[in-house]
Amino acid sequence: MRILMLNHNVAWSGGTFFRAFHFARQMAKRGHDVTLLTISPKRRFGFRQEIRDGVRVVETPDLLWGRGRSGWDLWDTLRRTLYVRERTWDLVHAFDSRPAVILPALALQRQGVPLVLDWADWWGRGGTIEERTTGFAVRLLIGPIETYFEEAFRTVAQGTTVISSALLRRAIALGVRPETIAQIPQGSDVENIRPLPRDACRRALRLPEGSPIVGYLGILNKSDAQLLFSTYECLRSIRPDCRLLMIGRHNVVVADIPGIVETGYVTQERLLEYLGVCDLMLLPLKNTVASRGRWPSKINDYLAAGRAVVATVVGDAAELFEQHAIGQATLDTPEALARAADALLSDVEGLRALERNARRVAENELAWPILSEKLEMHYLSVLNRMS
Repeated sequence: MRILMLNHNVAWSGGTFFRAFHFARQMAKRGHDVTLLTISPKRRFGFRQEIRDGVRVVETPDLLWGRGRSGWDLWDTLRRTLYVRERTWDLVHAFDSRPAVILPALALQRQGVPLVLDWADWWGRGGTIEERTTGFAVRLLIGPIETYFEEAFRTVAQGTTVISSALLRRAIALGVRPETIAQIPQGSDVENIRPLPRDACRRALRLPEGSPIVGYLGILNKSDAQLLFSTYECLRSIRPDCRLLMIGRHNVVVADIPGIVETGYVTQERLLEYLGVCDLMLLPLKNTVASRGRWPSKINDYLAAGRAVVATVVGDAAELFEQHAIGQATLDTPEALARAADALLSDVEGLRALERNARRVAENELAWPILSEKLEMHYLSVLNRMS
């Protein structure tokens, strides 16, 4: 198949870009010709193209800046539309539905190309937009626009992929036929993320070998940040020598609590080492619309790195803790999370068993090749319905 994937994130910057790219590289491995359009970090004119892991990654020009460089630019939308209409495709997979994604996809659909539409975040209607650090006025103005583009085109697609059961239910409520939907969570990159020896990582990063270290990876929403810092404060009252390692960029003001270590941006090599130093990882999700609607992709990295997880019973990720011994899921309160973390840290032998289980789940259930096989079957079912 000649597959076009459209994404609204800046290339290699996060968001659904990596969801699209990992699916693309697996489709390429399965013999398909895959092109992924994503936003250039800096270009305002002209395209940049490279072949990465068998995928033709095309960075498209965008006139906006900052958060605006996320699929809203009409210039980018026009350039993409002209680009895709000049080529031949068997199927287009649009990752979310902002203008620079959905409008080129609809242009191809009018030419008879089947459209599969991915839904990976609950943005509007009280979702992620309410968790942003932007002011109330901005949320008031942007919220209805975000919601419109998020919902308006769901029923026109021939196929739908959703990342969570909450978005599955929402799609059906909007009128999407259940038989056209495939629920596929975020995958674990078990090729590039792997367990490393804890002591060796601590020596390499000059972190104390005898003190417990709990970790958190990536971006934080406002409510989740409050829960994380309150949890750590509770845990330090039990274990004063405990440290919280915040890996990567987090986009929040860090609480003034002793023992918090911020890494800032880290390379892939350093990411593995920082995950490796941790005794366990934290996933503090408040029970909000945004958290119920998404799949917290950081848990995929936690599991691939072979680390036990303490999380809250929120969203689909909670089911992993019901089905597998990979850590402990609790209520979304600091006290419950801190007690769970302390219990795991007190049982070293049990913690090692959880770590082995975590890696097995990543390899056997959440690895990208496994999820991509399901996606390929979904593509074929869409094409069969149209034939």
